[in-house]
Amino acid sequence: MITPTAPRYAGLDGLRAVAVLIVVLYHLFPAWFLRSGFVGVDVFFVISGFLITSLLLRERAATGRIALAAFWKRRARRLLPALAAVVTVCASLAWLIGGDVLVGLGRQALGAATFSYNWLAIAGGSTYFSAGEPELFRNLWSLAVEEQFYLVWPLMLPVLMLARRRWMRVGAALVLAAGSATWAVGALASGATLTRAYYGTDTHAFGLLLGVALAFALDRSSSRMAGSATAGGATPTTGRAGIAVGMPLVGGAALIGLLVVSSWPDGASVYPAVPLIASVLTAVVIAAAVSPGSPLGRALDVAPLRWVGERSYGIYLWHWPVVVLLTIAATGTIVDTAIPLAVGVTALVVTLGASAVSYRVLEQPVRRLGARGAVRALGLRLRATPVRRFGAITVVAAGALGAVGTAAAVAAAPPVSSSEAVVQAGLEALAEASAAPAPNGTPTPPAASPTPRAPEPSASTSAAPGEAVPGALPPAPGVAARPPRADDGRPLPPVHTPVPGDRITAVGDSVMLASAGGLLDERPGMQIDAAVSRSMWQGGEIVQTLAAQGALRDYVVIGLGTNGPVDDEELQTLYDAVGPERCLVLVNAFAPRDWIDGVNTELTSFAATHPRVAVADWSRAIAPKVDLLAGDQIHPGPTGGAVYADTVAGALDALANRPADVGYRAGMVHWALAQAEGRALDAR
Repeated sequence: MITPTAPRYAGLDGLRAVAVLIVVLYHLFPAWFLRSGFVGVDVFFVISGFLITSLLLRERAATGRIALAAFWKRRARRLLPALAAVVTVCASLAWLIGGDVLVGLGRQALGAATFSYNWLAIAGGSTYFSAGEPELFRNLWSLAVEEQFYLVWPLMLPVLMLARRRWMRVGAALVLAAGSATWAVGALASGATLTRAYYGTDTHAFGLLLGVALAFALDRSSSRMAGSATAGGATPTTGRAGIAVGMPLVGGAALIGLLVVSSWPDGASVYPAVPLIASVLTAVVIAAAVSPGSPLGRALDVAPLRWVGERSYGIYLWHWPVVVLLTIAATGTIVDTAIPLAVGVTALVVTLGASAVSYRVLEQPVRRLGARGAVRALGLRLRATPVRRFGAITVVAAGALGAVGTAAAVAAAPPVSSSEAVVQAGLEALAEASAAPAPNGTPTPPAASPTPRAPEPSASTSAAPGEAVPGALPPAPGVAARPPRADDGRPLPPVHTPVPGDRITAVGDSVMLASAGGLLDERPGMQIDAAVSRSMWQGGEIVQTLAAQGALRDYVVIGLGTNGPVDDEELQTLYDAVGPERCLVLVNAFAPRDWIDGVNTELTSFAATHPRVAVADWSRAIAPKVDLLAGDQIHPGPTGGAVYADTVAGALDALANRPADVGYRAGMVHWALAQAEGRALDAR
């Protein structure tokens, strides 16, 4: 039995090129305009659903059945060689680099080998849209979705073919696509994570199913033999020439719309709407491109786009691990929102080169000859001329080294990342402090009661020269209201006394949590309320709750600038919650994030225009010491945590002793004026 060869549809290689370029540019140059470039994957899904269904329909029409084993064998020949090369080469390079890039590598390799990457990633708590510590093979989630479709769809297709009319089959596929999108909306509404909805085959199958519906709509093979298609099988018949005349214009508009959707700001936040729109537009482009004599199909078939499209599978596989490894090598971090331009360009060049080599040396021979035939051809090369023998030996050696390197990488993978380790150490420090016995032998509560405060002086209260300037600042212990004087009446500099931990409440994110041990060492008894992924907008509510419980202390430290932009309204809400009887220290942020400079500027401006507020300049303190941070260049290790604590303590003490310092300077001015007045009287 002869299985029909897959037809070549006009424009689809070019559309593949557009899809892979959208994804690659989105990942390699995240600061560029393609803010929703992840929809390139949805373009691939629609193309795959259309092509696979069209192929199966042609085979069924030509032979009366679908040869499942042969179909799956062809899919394996197409997918496995390049996948094996990417995993073994990149895992081996990751082993040479070491560190956080190896975290979870065993699970990733298993997901790649079994085409279950998406579900293993969901079970492992991974996230596609996280900027911190991206997985080495994170892009393989979409390959898993496609391969699961290839496994299930040939079994389902005969059931849909029981519907005798084409519109019924189209309608069934559209209902399934709508069901997948609706299921995604329902999952998010019921509390599922965005990653669960995005990675899930059930919640992200709408693109594949739209491709299926399009294949049904354009199919004529159910009523005629596949050979009745247009000459050479180059394009399918669409039936009505009148419709074909306007389709290129519609398709061109849809292609432009696809690029607009790819540029949509923060499209992930409205999932599945943006990918669904991109999928519909892709279906329109395909319908227009494959219509007979379509100028859109010819335009997409230009040589450069066809070259990229033919290698799009390899380009997609290589680009992500390559950029992760190069970014780590160049910057020491793997945060994908801060990829330097030079690294992105280098990754693009390496990706194109690696995919071209893989396509010629590995993918095409296996696809043409099969796995056994390719091995026999390699054996013949080993017995051929020296040049051919050298090439064959190189391939064999590379394969062996890749296998060994992958095994070593999996064995060396740490259980958690360095940032997770330092955050866990902070949690343990807090737990230990909470369990430590108090002087009377009872456990110390996590949040102590606030200490008594002196009443706030009224606005009409004035201070005598040399006395502490009145205001809402709680005085530091040991700071006298009237500083001591020398024998000549000169005010003596005030003694700066540290603010004790039992007068401090600290509210923060994972950076503060990682620094908890250092903070408690620096100021024992400090009340720390820190958690992962907190942002400034949550600070006001947390402080209000602590104040309502009577647990908010005299000095409030806020470290919530890492996870997103900060605006004046959020800071004002926080300031009002702290109240006029307390002091506020804002810890600025340090992270490879594009919003950090804006956050720090906002904090500095706010502190300059509000009394009882100071900034702890963590950014300046840690900038020359990034080696004290974890691999994400955000969370401090033990020594970095000590730097964080010292920075916070310095800001607290400066703020607490500010009244005494101001009083001292005022007293010096008054004393100098008195001395000058005395000398003037003596001169008369």
